[in-house]
Amino acid sequence: MTRPPGLSVRWQLTLSYVAVVMVTGGLLLAIVYVFLLRYVPVQAYVGPEGLIPGRTDLLRAFLPPAAWMLAALLAASTLGGWLLAGRVLAPLTQIARATRQAAAGSLGHRIAMPGRQDEFRELADSFDGMLAQLESQLAEQQRFAANASHELRTPLAITQALIDVAADDPAADRSAMLRRLREVNARAIHLTEALLVLSRADQRAFTTEPVDLSLLAEEAAETLLPIAEQRGISLEVRGDTAITPGSSALLLQLVTNLMQNAVVHNASHDGWVTVSTARGVDAVELTVENPGERITAEVLGTLVEPFQRGASRVRDGRDGHGLGLAIARSIVRAHHGELQLSARDAGGLLVCVSLPVTS
Repeated sequence: MTRPPGLSVRWQLTLSYVAVVMVTGGLLLAIVYVFLLRYVPVQAYVGPEGLIPGRTDLLRAFLPPAAWMLAALLAASTLGGWLLAGRVLAPLTQIARATRQAAAGSLGHRIAMPGRQDEFRELADSFDGMLAQLESQLAEQQRFAANASHELRTPLAITQALIDVAADDPAADRSAMLRRLREVNARAIHLTEALLVLSRADQRAFTTEPVDLSLLAEEAAETLLPIAEQRGISLEVRGDTAITPGSSALLLQLVTNLMQNAVVHNASHDGWVTVSTARGVDAVELTVENPGERITAEVLGTLVEPFQRGASRVRDGRDGHGLGLAIARSIVRAHHGELQLSARDAGGLLVCVSLPVTS
């Protein structure tokens, strides 16, 4: 239902100013009458000093100028109120213009309101901060969608090529082709599941319960032990009980991803992974450390981006899809925690996760 148009805020403020001024003027006239004129006799009379006008004479002489003064006051207050309201509401006009530009899809515009720090400046700064965050999130989502489309297109293209080969060459090795199709299909399924986990973490669609990170670390270590032994890597889990509120499934995915990343990108000889948990006053910590190649500061900043692995994008599915640390970051954010990556001086990576402690 469309509401009928009403008075603008500028007119409402103007009329408010006019009402205040006119009421004040009327009260002043009332005070003059109550405290002065009522003591004057109604009729004129002759006193020792001559003819003294009465209340009627004074009112007859006073009311016309007072009426003209009230009219002038009405005009001046209307004009002054209109100008003052326009000046007061000017920042809202800037904010409204920026809102329309943002609604049209232009998130790069900023109000950048000058002047003193008042309520309008605070509102404008908050709006600029919201636009910056939306622009960053939109750019990240677009980049993620493009990377996801690329990664999903690869197994689909391989599947299509294998099907075409089978259709054109009846003598082809069907068993090898089926085995390759199964591998490609498994990669697509794993990638899709990883994307779903990432989306679930970003939307924070989970039930919160007390979760012990130390138990999750032991469970993840048992799951990854065969892979670690195959690569000649030792796993060590130690630490205290660290209980945090959150989703058990997502936090297990977090610990598993961090440990799997440490196993995959470990040193080529005498590799090891150390996982420790600790409880502080305000937070619990999970630390995963592993040796490996030296990581530069530029590469370190890209490791949590989707489809990134080491210094280059993921090109195959042998060691995952490059979503492990991206999922870990989203899970940590969804649980109101912090994820910090540090390059070890001797090579390798140190990952520290801080999560709220259960009260």
